[in-house]
Amino acid sequence: MAIHKFAFPTTIHFGPGARKLVAENLAAAGCKRPLIVTDRGIAGLPFFEDFRKDLKGLDTGVYSGVQGNPVATQVRVGAEAYRVHGADSVIGFGGGAALDVAKVVALMAVHPGDVLEYAWDHPKVRPIEKPLPHFVALPTTAGTGSEVGRSAVISEDDTHVKRIVFSAALLAKAVFADPELTLALPANITAATGMDALTHNIESYLSPAYHPLCDGIALEGVRIAARALPLVFREPLNIQARGDMLMASMMGAIAFQKDLGAVHSCAHALSTVADLHHGLANGVMIDHVMRFNRPAAEEKMKELARVAGAPDLISFLVHLKNEIGIPGRLSLVGVKKVQIPRLVEIALADICHQTNPRPCTQRDFEQLFAAAL
Repeated sequence: MAIHKFAFPTTIHFGPGARKLVAENLAAAGCKRPLIVTDRGIAGLPFFEDFRKDLKGLDTGVYSGVQGNPVATQVRVGAEAYRVHGADSVIGFGGGAALDVAKVVALMAVHPGDVLEYAWDHPKVRPIEKPLPHFVALPTTAGTGSEVGRSAVISEDDTHVKRIVFSAALLAKAVFADPELTLALPANITAATGMDALTHNIESYLSPAYHPLCDGIALEGVRIAARALPLVFREPLNIQARGDMLMASMMGAIAFQKDLGAVHSCAHALSTVADLHHGLANGVMIDHVMRFNRPAAEEKMKELARVAGAPDLISFLVHLKNEIGIPGRLSLVGVKKVQIPRLVEIALADICHQTNPRPCTQRDFEQLFAAAL
């Protein structure tokens, strides 16, 4: 039997009001000048200013230049903001994009070169040699689970091709998962990020890689999300449902260290070519890819349907999408037939489909995108 290595090291403070524990954590680590990394939309909201006021005794700086699918320039500007502020720590505050940028701002604050030179597939990938500044994460969406992840997805400025910096060094020293921070999410973002969380759990479970710990977490993540996502969409101020989705999001991100699948390869291509929100792209594609996967994963898909409380996984996904307003077709989100060759090219080059339960060829991706259009 082969030897496998598992790790679940992140300390998580979970529950309403958890954000109020951040100042204590930073003070205990000897930090006095944190840089808060967030996005432009959040920086102007009242709950962000309230959070800053809670950081008593700390001299906080703010970098709020994160937007969309983040590109390398945003990281460079953020690292410069760290140096200008004379920061000694980083607080990631926001959705997956802000948290991903926060991780690599901490990386680039103490390392030379360009952030993309640290991407795992760079031909001369630079090593992460120095300890990173103290980094804590506060998610404001329940989707990517980036707060507990050891990777950051950053796009090239010119091509918008996504690159992944992957290292345990990027893990947050502590996570403050406060469902109150997700109460203001608009319905469409609640739906898209929720589908992202669900997709992580489903694809992780279906991955043929060996990781029974992740399998258990992924199944429970699907069980929680299947019940909480429709509820939180109908009752956006339901703090229990918001907390359940935040937990399902973190569980999906922990589980996908087991790897993902073809849904994510399609979504990465859609974000690159059509600038689609990542969660929305996953949501549009998931049932189409599951139809493709069924011959290779029938028993596992039955188990996923069982924990979701449905007779069939694909019909469950179609019904859920209708219920929360996720389009069933790519044409409904602006994708054009002429874009398919480029979508196929990027999806085929993406690493995620290498652990899809059914191998994907160029022809398979062509048919998947055409069927989803």
